[in-house]
Amino acid sequence: MSQENQVPSGRTTVQRLPDRGSYDRETIHSILDEGLLAHVGINTEQGPVVIPMLYGRDEEHLFLHGSPASRLLREGRSVELCVTVSLIDALVVARSLFHHSMNYRSVVVMGQASPVEDLDVRSRALDVISEHVIPGRVAGTRPHHEKEIKGTLVLSMSLSEASAKIRTGPPVDDAEDHELDTWAGVLPLGIKVGTPIPDPQLREGIATPEHILQWHR
Repeated sequence: MSQENQVPSGRTTVQRLPDRGSYDRETIHSILDEGLLAHVGINTEQGPVVIPMLYGRDEEHLFLHGSPASRLLREGRSVELCVTVSLIDALVVARSLFHHSMNYRSVVVMGQASPVEDLDVRSRALDVISEHVIPGRVAGTRPHHEKEIKGTLVLSMSLSEASAKIRTGPPVDDAEDHELDTWAGVLPLGIKVGTPIPDPQLREGIATPEHILQWHR
């Protein structure tokens, strides 16, 4: 079965408004690659918990970054997760409050995540996550210390069970509401990048690198 035409599982099939669902690997990859933060859901003895985590994609695997003290894997074993990444592109302003919406792109990944035990693989995974957030940063910093690698939790999760859901376009108002004297339309949203602020302890003469100046999403 090709990656482009992978059949969704029962739990990743989009049920509500299925026409907005997508199972195309390129679409799923593009949303994950543009996002910055994943919300990771897990069932615990105290009930369900959702934790924000940094992540990075390596082909058909997702690496998740966290603290070894995280409740996700205190016992150091595989765990069933639900990972979501969402991008908000616009507020959709309708003629009625009922039809207000958002234009968005989202991905849901479900399955087992396992701790990355091999330190070399974990080091590479941390580089993948860093490059996902700020491309070029790995080359612009010193290599990881071994204690830093040992002190960081990295989970690996397959993207084999994933789906995307996307909304685009203007509001969908009731036909009779089109006669109202009420403004309707789309208010685009995006990430605004400010001017980099140097660390107060930065040594004099160190210029802001291009991978910082040119960062965008």
